[in-house]
Amino acid sequence: METKKEKTFDAVKMMREIRDKISNETQNMTFEEFKKYIESRIKSSGLKPIGQ
Repeated sequence: METKKEKTFDAVKMMREIRDKISNETQNMTFEEFKKYIESRIKSSGLKPIGQ
């Protein structure tokens, strides 16, 4: 007998939405601008890169 649960969280859908948002925000950036964008996002998130 199978029971089906309603999904309350779709990780794949969320990952695709985030990836699309980042792609739209960075599509016309140079590599240097993109590096600064990533650095600023890491600083504002409060996360620490591994090994630091």
